[in-house]
Formats: sequence, C-alpha cells, structure tokens
Amino acid sequence: MSLDQIASKIGERLTGTGFDRSVKIDLGADGAILIDGESATVGDGEADCTISMSMDNFESLIAGDLNPTAAFMTGKMKVAGDMSAAMALSQAL
Repeated sequence: MSLDQIASKIGERLTGTGFDRSVKIDLGADGAILIDGESATVGDGEADCTISMSMDNFESLIAGDLNPTAAFMTGKMKVAGDMSAAMALSQAL
C-alpha cells in the first residue's frame, strides 16, 4: 500500500472523530504522513507529536498485527513531543 493510500485511509477513519491535534508519522527513508486534525497528507512538517518507526512495523501496526503499546515498550515505535496527542490519535483510530 502506498503512503498516499495509507494517508487517505487515516483521513477517512478520522472524519467525524473530533481529533484536533497534529501528529507526524516519520517512516524514515520511506517518507512521512502528517495528520492535522481530521486530515492526513503525505509530507513533512511541524506537529505536536512525532511518531517514528519503520515502514514494516507501521504496516504491521495498521494491519492490527502489532499492538501500539507493545511497539512503544519494545522500541519499535518512538514518540517525541506531546505524548497525549499520540494517545488521542490511537483512540480516534
């Protein structure tokens, strides 16, 4: 799945949730997804929170095969900035 397709699906899931934070998902050399409120686009920018992980781990996460808490605790996912924004995103999705 391309980053554009992933960003589109994230945007669809966020519609109507009231999510009002900004989160960047940094996938290293594979690119980044910037979530601003209920919209998600491919690209880089400033955000309240940055989640960094590999594309493989991100794909496992969105497929439901990787638990976000386990990913964080085992170092597969790193969170910088406002941790509450990452938690709010998790609940919105």
